[in-house]
Amino acid sequence: MSVSDPIADFITCIRNAYKAKKETVTLPASKAKIQIAEILKKEKFINNFKILEEGNKKFIRIYLKYLKGNRSAIKNISRVSTPGLRRYVGARNIPRVLNGLGIIILSTSGGLVTGEEARKQNTGGEMVCSVY
Repeated sequence: MSVSDPIADFITCIRNAYKAKKETVTLPASKAKIQIAEILKKEKFINNFKILEEGNKKFIRIYLKYLKGNRSAIKNISRVSTPGLRRYVGARNIPRVLNGLGIIILSTSGGLVTGEEARKQNTGGEMVCSVY
């Protein structure tokens, strides 16, 4: 079975791992997935991640973060732009997620960045996902 949207599959696996109260989740790696994991770590939505190699295949292991009371650090993570409906936004129209409590990840000409970084760089792009 081929995956038509690997980023959506990546996001869904993270969401499902949080719902199942897993400590880690291991997924196939790509440059975009690694950049998303770096942003999630920098914004303190996950504890850490590690790149694993088995033969010529790369995997990413994500160490999930839980708050007091065993609540997940990510309440919601969802794909915004899909292969069937791409959603682009200009630098002046980047939406705020939960009035600044969450983040939106954008794919810009300089790589994947948060909405706040894109505003500082005065650049727009494709809205990849939102996290809060």
